[in-house]
Amino acid sequence: MKRLLALLSATILVACATPQTKEQTLVSRAVDAMGGPDRLAAINSVVAKGTQKQWEPEQSDTAGGEARFANDTSWEIWQDRTQRASRTDIERRFAYPAPRTYKFSEIVMPDAGYVLGVDSTGRNAQSQKMNPPAHSMSGARLATTQREELRGTVSGLLLAMRANPTQVRPSVDMEAGNMAYPAAGYGPFTVAFDPKTGLPARIRTLDYDNIWGDVTYDEVLSDWRDFNGVKVAMNRKYELNGRMVQEVQLTDFQANAPVDPKKFEVPAELRATAAKPAAGNVPYQWVIRRQFIGTYLDSENTSFDSKATQSLRLNDVAPGVVHVVGGSHNSLLVEMDDHLVMVDAPVSDAQSLWVVNAAKQRFPGKPIKWLVLTHHHMDHAGGMRGVLAEGAVLVVGQGTAQHYRKALASPMQRNPDMKPMDFSNVQILEIPESHVMSDSKGRQVVAYAMQDNPHAKGLLMVYVPDAKLGYVTDVWSPGTPMPDKPNPALISVVRTVQRTGIQPERFAGGHGGVAPYETLTKFVAQ
Repeated sequence: MKRLLALLSATILVACATPQTKEQTLVSRAVDAMGGPDRLAAINSVVAKGTQKQWEPEQSDTAGGEARFANDTSWEIWQDRTQRASRTDIERRFAYPAPRTYKFSEIVMPDAGYVLGVDSTGRNAQSQKMNPPAHSMSGARLATTQREELRGTVSGLLLAMRANPTQVRPSVDMEAGNMAYPAAGYGPFTVAFDPKTGLPARIRTLDYDNIWGDVTYDEVLSDWRDFNGVKVAMNRKYELNGRMVQEVQLTDFQANAPVDPKKFEVPAELRATAAKPAAGNVPYQWVIRRQFIGTYLDSENTSFDSKATQSLRLNDVAPGVVHVVGGSHNSLLVEMDDHLVMVDAPVSDAQSLWVVNAAKQRFPGKPIKWLVLTHHHMDHAGGMRGVLAEGAVLVVGQGTAQHYRKALASPMQRNPDMKPMDFSNVQILEIPESHVMSDSKGRQVVAYAMQDNPHAKGLLMVYVPDAKLGYVTDVWSPGTPMPDKPNPALISVVRTVQRTGIQPERFAGGHGGVAPYETLTKFVAQ
């Protein structure tokens, strides 16, 4: 027995004497710099307030140009860390795609998430059914929200790294602003530390963007302030591939403030159908940034409301002309004598692959030869790789070809829908004014530049002459209610028709359905 005790004592002494790895040392120093493990672990609740601004780079006016300012937001959060529960009351004032204000609350639990109120123009079926409006989060949104809450908590992430030293991974130094920051990995995160203060400086994830492929998404921490011995980063900037897309400014922070449990109550109907956090290839950037502009469709499928329908569908609008509908974003297929023309590749490569497979069944032996993208925005071009993999020529508006070449040359190792491919040699045709795609039987599909439209530089209109059918995206959504009065977007459709001399009887849309062109001309003329 004495010998066994001696062996155990020696083992314990060796374990205690085992030096920390470089990464564990970085974590320990950061925890100490933030207030020490005991003080941080004693934080059982947090009440904080703040503001944030968000920008969307892939809704820019010019392809590859300045990010579009999306919204200005104020919020207040209550966290019960013992229950891993949070509630955030949000007022989001949007500037794009249209001025409007949404007030709503997000409640997040370990196994479910909820939205009370209206947070998006893309309301799902459950939100529209509930009175007052509310819905449970999809698994994708819940997983994304939980990841971002852990990133934003900072102290919680660092304590988890300290408590699980064997899960802390080595990482190369992170380069930023001509400085090298020592770093350590943990779960999906890589944390870079300020070599002078020891405080965490950046928290990075490796994400996938449907335009730019593999991207880095960083939270940049600054303006550290002391709250009763606990240091909190009051300013957080978020960078996508080094480009700022969000800035959060905390205005108040209280640790261990009382939190009313009623804050986390939700209707029983929501709890009954709530999804658990999604696992695997979560489309984090789609979930995060569609919320930036208030158009996120909170669904298990990024293309359609899975609580209302089970799939996309092909809608015949003329002989050999098919409108791909059933989701939040549409596309168009036109049958030629030995090939197909596709207009727009929205949302994701998963949606495009669905369209490609449906087209092969509907039009066997006729590959998609031309892919016309009406414009560069991520929600209408995000599935381009799924179509271009078939060997299609990419047709785009004037001044956008270089943007697409750069995007298609980007790595796509993290694409959740496709295996990595080389798209650097895709043929790209830029349209200054118009381009005719024709076949041996005389059918034509014509792409026209939409000059002076307010939505995006290089926007294209597509016209199928023998069907007398036009197609536009975002400047008119045929079949949906008109606004109170004509706007520049609607007027640009009529002016393009007049300038080109085409004679459409109907229009199909990248949103909405199909409607008589006369509906628009009468409205604009009033």
